[in-house]
Amino acid sequence: MRIGFAFPLGAVLAAAGIGLGAFGAHGLKAIVDPAMLANWETGVRYHMYAALAMMVIGVLPGKPQKVAPWLLVAGIVLFGGSLYLMTLTGARWLGAITPLGGVAIIVGLCLAALTAWRSRPTAD
Repeated sequence: MRIGFAFPLGAVLAAAGIGLGAFGAHGLKAIVDPAMLANWETGVRYHMYAALAMMVIGVLPGKPQKVAPWLLVAGIVLFGGSLYLMTLTGARWLGAITPLGGVAIIVGLCLAALTAWRSRPTAD
């Protein structure tokens, strides 16, 4: 089985997501208001979805994924990062960046699906 670069990168990002989730649950719970903590948790949840998807992309058979993993990284940075910064700073304007990250994740997943579909073996 081929392991692409996306698997180890996704694993590192998943580990970071676990750490950020723990920080939110234990370090931020007492110092940020519940609505902001909910934003943090949403950032962590989508961060983990994208990281786990990247790990799957890294072991897909067929043509290696080149663009999709980077779109997922961009999605984590823009979606999760904007929510993390908004929670830590209170700068609600950062919420305007969040949808761009969501779009990057969606496009990355769709591109991964398209590449996997085109790379699948066909019956003769």
